[in-house]
Amino acid sequence: MAGKNGKQTVRNMVLSLGVSVLAAGVIYLFVPHDDSAPELKRVDYRVELLTARRAASYPVAAPEGLPNSWKATSVRFQGDESDAWHLGFHDPEGQYVAIEQSAQKPSTFIEDATQGAEETKSTQKIADQVWRRYEGERYDALVLEGDGVTTVVTGSAPFAQLTKMAEALKTK
Repeated sequence: MAGKNGKQTVRNMVLSLGVSVLAAGVIYLFVPHDDSAPELKRVDYRVELLTARRAASYPVAAPEGLPNSWKATSVRFQGDESDAWHLGFHDPEGQYVAIEQSAQKPSTFIEDATQGAEETKSTQKIADQVWRRYEGERYDALVLEGDGVTTVVTGSAPFAQLTKMAEALKTK
């Protein structure tokens, strides 16, 4: 008797497992699946820009005249910590481009803003200013230092797109 009862217990467990797998499969079939990346929402950065321009110890830069295909996706001003301005975009090809500015020590700020990119020997003249090029595994960057502020245009986009952003930057 004991042997037969043990076989029924194993049989019942296998049947229960089969029913559970079948139920999970049916649920999986009827639940919609969307494997595409969610569309990034455009942010309006005008209020934060006005706040940063009033509070920062330096002239805060933001792009003017970029086509609508450039989508602002993130913005923040941290006046209490490091007087840091951040404005992130996705370019028309979906690559990331950010403007980073700060009055903190340039070497520390550049390291953080470029995510460890290394300075190259190359420079680039944009609007009568000489920008230094940085290249990294994750991000490339254009860096401009002067008058107590460091401006970094960085991201996963190619240098041509970083240059377009740097050309569009205006301070008021």
